[in-house]
Amino acid sequence: MEDTGPVSCIAWTPDNSAFAVGWKLRGLTVWSVSGCRLMSTIRQIGLSSVSSPVVKPVNECKFEPLMGGTSLMQWDEYGYRLYAIEERSLERILGFSFGKCCLNRGVSGMTYVRQVIYGDDRLLVVQSEDTDELKMLHLNLPVSYISQNWPVQHVAASKDGMYLAVAGLHGLIIYDIRFKKWRVFGDITQEQKIQCKGLLWMGKIVVVCNYIDSTNTYELLFYPRYHLDQSSLLCRKSLLAKPMVMDVYQDYILVTYRPFDVHIFHVKLFGELTPFTTPNLELSTVRELSIMTAKSHPAAMRFVPDQLPRERISDNHMSNSDPLLKEPARCLILRVNGELSLLDLDDGRERELTDSVELFWVTCGQSEEKSNLIEEVSWLDYGHRGMQVWYPSLGVDPFKQEDFLQLDPELEFDREVYPLGLLPNAGVVVGVSQRMSFSACTEFPCFEPTPQAQTILHCLLRHLIQRDKREEALRLAQLSAEKPHFSHCMEWLLFTVFEADISRQGANKNQSSVPKYAKNSSLLEKTCDLLRNFPEYFDVVVSVARKTDGRHWADLFTAAGRSTELFEECFQRRWYRTAACYILVIAKLEGPAVSQYCALRLLQATLDESLYELAGELVRFLLRSGREYEQASTDSDRQAPSSPRFLGYFGFRSSNRKQSLDKSSSFKEQSAHVASVKNILESHASYLMSGKELSKLVAFVKGTQFDLVEYLQRERYGCARLENFASGLELIGQKLQMSILQSRFDAEFLLAHMCSVKFKEWIVVLATLLRRSEVLFDLFQHDMRLWKAYSITLQVFVV
Repeated sequence: MEDTGPVSCIAWTPDNSAFAVGWKLRGLTVWSVSGCRLMSTIRQIGLSSVSSPVVKPVNECKFEPLMGGTSLMQWDEYGYRLYAIEERSLERILGFSFGKCCLNRGVSGMTYVRQVIYGDDRLLVVQSEDTDELKMLHLNLPVSYISQNWPVQHVAASKDGMYLAVAGLHGLIIYDIRFKKWRVFGDITQEQKIQCKGLLWMGKIVVVCNYIDSTNTYELLFYPRYHLDQSSLLCRKSLLAKPMVMDVYQDYILVTYRPFDVHIFHVKLFGELTPFTTPNLELSTVRELSIMTAKSHPAAMRFVPDQLPRERISDNHMSNSDPLLKEPARCLILRVNGELSLLDLDDGRERELTDSVELFWVTCGQSEEKSNLIEEVSWLDYGHRGMQVWYPSLGVDPFKQEDFLQLDPELEFDREVYPLGLLPNAGVVVGVSQRMSFSACTEFPCFEPTPQAQTILHCLLRHLIQRDKREEALRLAQLSAEKPHFSHCMEWLLFTVFEADISRQGANKNQSSVPKYAKNSSLLEKTCDLLRNFPEYFDVVVSVARKTDGRHWADLFTAAGRSTELFEECFQRRWYRTAACYILVIAKLEGPAVSQYCALRLLQATLDESLYELAGELVRFLLRSGREYEQASTDSDRQAPSSPRFLGYFGFRSSNRKQSLDKSSSFKEQSAHVASVKNILESHASYLMSGKELSKLVAFVKGTQFDLVEYLQRERYGCARLENFASGLELIGQKLQMSILQSRFDAEFLLAHMCSVKFKEWIVVLATLLRRSEVLFDLFQHDMRLWKAYSITLQVFVV
């Protein structure tokens, strides 16, 4: 309130689906009827609240519209534009463009495969491509059509999502997404005779609800998608009055008139529907209901087909005698007041389900594909409570409701994400939110609708597990195993089940005679049994453990398996990163001695695989866990021995070699635990130095923070010694390719350390490869014998 001030004005859209609120001191915001924030001129950086704006400095808000407040707002006739006037600035009117969603309201159909937002002259199509990243395709309508029939009034997508039917004031056009082509009426006079009041798809047929102005009547027109012309019209069906709502399921069409008269037609096609044939289409009335009720009028109605086992559905073909083709016996009704109810079409009995619903999606029986992940769900609804899922019940009650907000708090939709529909093959709900972008060429920001996806797979799996449908749950998980979000879904499934188990134990802590593992605990074990079928199991279990309180780890690993056994399995499969995550769990459940033993084994394995960043994390863990053994620092003040003389052609004579210093002497006051860590590191450093694997040595030092200076001082006459300058220069030049930038960085890193310990042999070789003349000059100006040997060696080396 301090930033925006009080509300100065409110404006509802013409269809009452959203409203805009103007603030006295700053900006405006648009909400849906269920409280989803659709748009706001006030920048919301780092804020999750739906209504509290962030107070920003004036210099960061200089491009924000309506900074002085809003005095007046008005929507246009069709709800595509919102006009606003700023306080104390009456000479300018600002216009904001909006899009509408293709939802299951009124007389236009919808699809679950393709989500579409339409503006007054264009379409915004969500493209999923079976990935977590959704894209928004901007599709401009043909100018020849939209210029004469502006604005867009109805849009419907075919069931497979490959065709879009679009209708303006007159006529309609069809877009083929696969071939990116528009199909229009060839005869403009035919187009102008059609006033589309609704669009539906019935397979390959477009169903148009047409208004005849001359007679003030309505009719249904059936056009094949491949040709828009009067000659291709399959059927014309007159309607009794203006329809309130319409729906299609397979061969059945539902039409509802005022006050509440329901008519269901069966469509039968004689002949094959191709551009080369002229099939006949007939409609027959199969049911008529007249429902007397004092409730508000329906805003949407959808058939609810009976849910049958998937095995009864063939791959691609169903005969006319198939039970799936029988007339649906139920339909869902969403009334204008938000009440959702289930209507039995056999006896006309209506049963109230819930209220305050804005949208709903019937999911059962909507897909014939075996990869449909939401077939087990009857329908979903969205309102001010968020997203709710409804499952078919096998008991006396035919339908059972389970609320996402109660079972899965993390699945609640952000109030800035408006759900558009479902992707059955991905098991996700697709929504859209506002994104604000800025450009130097415009005064105000651009408001871009951005698609977002939220998975519901883990909720479906838990529902099946709760009902002991283990085979169905496994099949559903296997269908989605290749999806990008599969591992995340499995993690949330185990996390929510485990959290419910923890909550149950807390609630029953003071109750007597409660078994330790009741129904929820068995659900945890069943969930783990399901996850064991997938290689992600080991990652999922340890990820859930790290997200929960360590006091409850014993319960988790009682169901999931002993932590040391899971670690060993990962270790044998060489999944070292996952195995490393189990170290902390083992320390908690099995004790520090076991965890240190596992960590030492893993440290050696990661060093062998050159996983130096992971090795560094293990080293830090081992040193922290070893502090209980009274570590004592033993920094030695030994004087570094002088570099051996260069004789002959820069040969490093073995007769001058001294024995390496006793490595264990620097650890004598330290615990054996810490000494074993350093022995492993020094052994690996010696292995790399002996093989002159210098790039790996640099990565090893950086990853593990190994003390290379101390090591070089001890190994000056050991594995770090260069026997011969010429051969050393050739070998190191092969190991460090100076044409590669990273190799030059590695050489510079080593040169700096060699200079710190005054290791002349290495300094000369590395400086020569790097062509660091200043380093060589500084070295040779105090040692002319070294320079003479160097110059002679170079001459012979070049020859």
